[in-house]
Amino acid sequence: MSTLDPSELSRIVEMAWEDRTPFEAIQAQFQLSEPEVKALMRSVLKPSSYRLWRARVTGRQTKHRQLRDPDVLRAYCPTQYKYK
Repeated sequence: MSTLDPSELSRIVEMAWEDRTPFEAIQAQFQLSEPEVKALMRSVLKPSSYRLWRARVTGRQTKHRQLRDPDVLRAYCPTQYKYK
């Protein structure tokens, strides 16, 4: 985790907060396991923000690929990134 530059760190935090981005997508892109993402979030967020995030992602189907509907193949909502 110490080799992450600020832009990568920011992107990992953003992906971790997103409801539809599974931990597996973060692992594929940044080679960070779910426990490593949790440790990173604990280190960069305020304690109250970390507790809110943990409550949000715990048991959430969209954050864990094995809990997802197998028909969902994307990592984010199709309308999330809108380009001009």
